[in-house]
Amino acid sequence: MITLTENAQAAINRFMSNMNKPIAGLRIRVEGGGCSGLKYSLKLEEVAEDDDMQIGCGPLTLLIDAQSAPLLDGVVMDFLEGVEGSGFTFSNPNASKSCSCGKSFAC
Repeated sequence: MITLTENAQAAINRFMSNMNKPIAGLRIRVEGGGCSGLKYSLKLEEVAEDDDMQIGCGPLTLLIDAQSAPLLDGVVMDFLEGVEGSGFTFSNPNASKSCSCGKSFAC
């Protein structure tokens, strides 16, 4: 379904270790918005929802809702750090186009 690079997993683990409460997993969702019409949303969740697809990725659990699942199929998520900033990037084979920031796409 979705693949996280080692850099992405390490970044998420760093963020989770800074939380003062237990985390059920990382929610990855596709929502309307962004430059190209759809955007990725990431959120650390304390509780999974009943209808979430839960995917184990090492010590991390990914939480994906039914509407986002087909749009995330085959996605590779990475975390890049550089002098111009850092952040998550997404390589999505389902996207017909994406914006230059890499946070928004269209199907």
